[in-house]
Amino acid sequence: MSLEVLMVIGFLLGAYSIVGNDAIQTLGTFLSSNSHRPWWVLWLFGGGILIVVLVYGWVVYDGDVSYGRLTAIPVPDHFNWIYCIPPFVLLLLTRGGIPVSTTFLTLTVFAPKALPSMLVKSLAGYATAFVAAIVVYRLVTQGLESRFRQTDGPKSPWWVVAQWCSTGFLWSQWLIQDLANIYVFLPRDPVTRTPDIALGWFIASIVVMLAMQAIIFYTHGGAIQKVVLSKTNTTDIRSATFVDLIYGIVLFLFKEVSKLPMSTTWVFVGLLAGREIAVAWNEKHRSRQEVSRLVLSDFAKITFGLIVSVAIAYLLPYLHEIAHLH
Repeated sequence: MSLEVLMVIGFLLGAYSIVGNDAIQTLGTFLSSNSHRPWWVLWLFGGGILIVVLVYGWVVYDGDVSYGRLTAIPVPDHFNWIYCIPPFVLLLLTRGGIPVSTTFLTLTVFAPKALPSMLVKSLAGYATAFVAAIVVYRLVTQGLESRFRQTDGPKSPWWVVAQWCSTGFLWSQWLIQDLANIYVFLPRDPVTRTPDIALGWFIASIVVMLAMQAIIFYTHGGAIQKVVLSKTNTTDIRSATFVDLIYGIVLFLFKEVSKLPMSTTWVFVGLLAGREIAVAWNEKHRSRQEVSRLVLSDFAKITFGLIVSVAIAYLLPYLHEIAHLH
């Protein structure tokens, strides 16, 4: 099988599984709180931002749509089938509703030595989002969430504007963080390690990304959306606005700290965990045991994903070597 075919297979698997896993965590509250709107309206909104982010990165960063985040990921000496295994595993985990980190699962096989640094940054993201959510929902929006749950919905159209703006900001920050997980499969300059994407490849990749996103929007998020819907009041557009805004700010801050890839999944789970604890603390609508079980369950899922990622990253090269010898 030729190098180009393997790269295309890896890109297609990565695009669908990563958009289906990570993107729905980013757009989950947006989908749940706008479920009454046609799916294609939401897709046009998300797709428009996707095109802007990709075109901006491709033009400003000289063809590097990863915004410099692949410079720490070495280019494989020989691209082979082992690099297509992680996105395939991710596809299976996503269909099972497990919010696994695509950064760990996809990039670690390309750069096992970068795992400790990515893990530290991701843990810092989880802790930051966790604490920020507790502080904001405990001190700032203590009375708002209770009021949101007691009313049918926002009367002012400004809430719709606010939520779409916060979602647009969050979606753009997620793309800047996670596009590296997808474009790592396409040709890169062996010296700069940045994607060397020709215009034809670039246009084709945009079409693929838009098609994958359309499938996710049409299916209303798939199995991963259950993680969002299990949390308190995420279908309320006002609550979703705060979730998206905090998530986007945390991603923006860590984007500015360094270009090292990080797990946006861990940030997302940390945010929802902190929010759930604070809301339960404020309103006493859930028992401490129930909240603890929910938080620990989500953390167990991403930890399981980390274990799978590490196992794949270190076992695949050995399996490939054994297969090559035989």
